[in-house]
Amino acid sequence: METTNKTGSNVIVTEKNQQPAKIDPRAIIDPSAKLADNTIVGPYSIIGADVEIGEGTEIGAHVTIKGPTKIGKHNKILQFASIGEDPQDLKYQGESVRLEIGDHNTIREFCTINRGTKGGGGITKIGNNNFLMSYVHIAHDCILKNHIIIATHVSLAGHITVDDYAIFGGFVGVHQYCYIGAHSFSAAGSLIPKDVLPFTKVSGYYAKPFGLNNVGLRRRNFSEDTMAVLKQIYKIIYRKNLTVEETIVELSEMDGEADEVGIMIEALKRSQRGIVR
Repeated sequence: METTNKTGSNVIVTEKNQQPAKIDPRAIIDPSAKLADNTIVGPYSIIGADVEIGEGTEIGAHVTIKGPTKIGKHNKILQFASIGEDPQDLKYQGESVRLEIGDHNTIREFCTINRGTKGGGGITKIGNNNFLMSYVHIAHDCILKNHIIIATHVSLAGHITVDDYAIFGGFVGVHQYCYIGAHSFSAAGSLIPKDVLPFTKVSGYYAKPFGLNNVGLRRRNFSEDTMAVLKQIYKIIYRKNLTVEETIVELSEMDGEADEVGIMIEALKRSQRGIVR
C-alpha cells in the first residue's frame, strides 16, 4: 500500500511487517519523492522532486538530495552530504540528467555527488558496497562500480570510471576521462593524469607506478600462481619499453594463463588518455 506523510510525500509500504519511512518533522520532503519502507530521514534534510530512496536507507541530518536521483537499499548517507546536485559543467543547460546509487553504500560527511550531463550519457552511477569518506567529490558522468574505498578529500573529475575494489588514499585528485582499474591502489596525495591499470599501485605528483598492489591482492585472496602471472604482466608493461600496441600483442600470447591477462588487455585497449608511466 502507499501512505502519505505530514509533508505530503509518498511513503511506499510493501509488507505489513515492515515500518513506513521515519521522517523527522523538521525535514522537507517534496511530494513527488518516493521513500520506501524502513527509510530514515534526519532533521533539516531536504529531499527534492524526482528522488527515489530504497528500503532501509538512512539519511542523516542536513543532507540535500536533488533529483532525478535513484538511491537503492540499505545505504547510509551522513550529515551535510550533497547528493544529485546539478553538474559543474558550463555546457549544462538544465537538461534532465540522472544520478543512480546502488545498495549498501556508505557516504560520509560533506560528500558531493553530481548528476550526469547530456554529453556524457546523462548519468552518474555508483554501484554497491562502496565506502566514500568525508569530503569526497564525485563529478558528473562518473561511473563507480562495486566495493570501492575512497578516503577523505579525494576528488574525481568528470567522466571517470572506477572499477571494482579500487582503493584511494586521502587527497587524491584524478583528471577527467581517466580509468582507474580494478584492485588498484592510489596512494595518498597522488595527482593522477592518466589511466591506472588494474592490480597496480601508483603514487606521486604526478602519479607513477610502484609495482603491484600486493597487499590488496593478498587481502582479496589472489593465489600465488595468479600473483606470479601478474608480476610477469607488470614486467612486460613497465620494464620492456614497449608501446601500448606492442604490449597488447605480447600479452595476447599469455591469454588463457589467467583471467587477469584478459582484464589487463582490455584496460590497455580502452585507454583514452594513456596509462600512468
